[in-house]
Parts: sequence; C-alpha cells; structure tokens
Amino acid sequence: MDTKATITFALNASNGAVLSVIDKMSDAATTFPTPNGGCHPLWVLGHLTMVEGMIPGVLFGEKSLVAAWQKYFGENSEPVDNAGAYPPFAEVREKYLELRQRNLRILESLSAEDLDKPTKAPPTGREYEFATYGRSFLALALHQMMHRSHVTDALRAAGRTALAAQASN
Repeated sequence: MDTKATITFALNASNGAVLSVIDKMSDAATTFPTPNGGCHPLWVLGHLTMVEGMIPGVLFGEKSLVAAWQKYFGENSEPVDNAGAYPPFAEVREKYLELRQRNLRILESLSAEDLDKPTKAPPTGREYEFATYGRSFLALALHQMMHRSHVTDALRAAGRTALAAQASN
C-alpha cells in the first residue's frame, strides 16, 4: 500500500469510527462525558468540523470556511450543555461532511511527492504535526480518533452502548 492509500484509509476509518458514535448521540448531543463536564458530542462534531475547515489554510494559506464557528468549537472554547448556544446539530454534521469530502478531493489531487511538501501555515504550537501535507492529513485522522473517546464516554454517561466501529470506504 502506498502512502496516499494509507492516509486515505486512515481518514476513512477514523471518519466511520467517529460518526458511528456521534450519530448515536444526535438526540442527546450535549451530554457531557463525565459528571465534571468535558467535550460533549455536539462540541466534538463542531470541533472536528473546525479542523477539517483549517486544512486548506494549513496547506495553501486559504481562509477557513468555518472561521465564524471558532467561538463555539475552537481549541480554547468551553463546551456548554445548552444546544441552543450552538449551530444546529444537523447543520454542523452537514458542514463536517462537506469539508471532509473537500479534503478527500484535495488529498486525491496530490501526488506522492506532494505529501512531502511543507505546509504554508501550520497551527502555532503544532508545527511538527502539520509540517508537511502528508503529516497534516495523518494528524487529521489521529485527531478524530482522539476525540472519539469523548463521545464514547458521553454514550456511556447517557446509558447507551458504545460498540466498536467498522472502517468505512
């Protein structure tokens, strides 16, 4: 398997894993994963959408299409249990899917050599992880899996079962 195929697999597997649990919580999207708060499913979905939106900026210097959501879902935002304080779940999910598809198209358009190109604007403090195009896409997949754990804990807090997810194509 070549590098691009490996990255595509990681992105698709992590996408299927995270959406499988987020979708189970669409009717309880602000359930905190612990009694002390944490990242609830709506915040996680919005945060993942923010990161999807930043990838073209990291790679090419483009402006994020979801920059206005920084106040809700940015790295330093604090999740709240009021769903009305956020854009609607369905809107966030739709934007996430749109941006994920855009990023997959970007990845598909790249050559194997492009994966080693340095990025134009890696996030401050995350320059190593986002140093190249290839690392940026791998960081995207790993970031999803990290936040999946918050949603599986929220599932359990809501009295639901979190089963292992299958990779999607």
